[in-house]
Amino acid sequence: MRHVYVSEIAQYVGQEVIVKGWLYNKRSSGKIMFPQIRDGSGIIQGVVLKTQVPEQVWKDLEHLPQESSLIVRGTVREEQRAPGGYEIEIHDAEIVSVAEPYPLGKKDHGIEFLLDHRHLWLRSRRPHAVLRIRHEVIRAIRDFLDSNGFVLCDAPIFTPAACEGTTTLFEVEYFEDQKV
Repeated sequence: MRHVYVSEIAQYVGQEVIVKGWLYNKRSSGKIMFPQIRDGSGIIQGVVLKTQVPEQVWKDLEHLPQESSLIVRGTVREEQRAPGGYEIEIHDAEIVSVAEPYPLGKKDHGIEFLLDHRHLWLRSRRPHAVLRIRHEVIRAIRDFLDSNGFVLCDAPIFTPAACEGTTTLFEVEYFEDQKV
């Protein structure tokens, strides 16, 4: 079996694969469970039949909280009803790390709350999409500048106010008598 990213899953229809990621969402109805797994490149739906997996795997997945990390093994198949058009029929799963209860729900949260949980908020669809777009824009600008002979120079930053965490302040004279 081969480890694949969700973005490459269409190339492996009918094959057994390994997907490593985080539990994005999960729904269940008795003897069938649909965990959605996110790996940074996309989200794929898994299908777990209670009769097709060891009892311990079913129990582990049943009680696994959102954003826990896991490794699943299964067969890729095309399924038009699944998000993205593909799903994995999961035969085995290994829990890597169980997450604490996920604090972000579908309801709107205040900016203070979102900033306190920014590492989780950035994983949601909209902020993640913004980061991807920002990445592409910055990459295009860097490619343009590189191809036109520019050199990146990280200059020191002078600020007129003391920043947090500074232990030593010193004066820097520039533009004649102005001091910072």
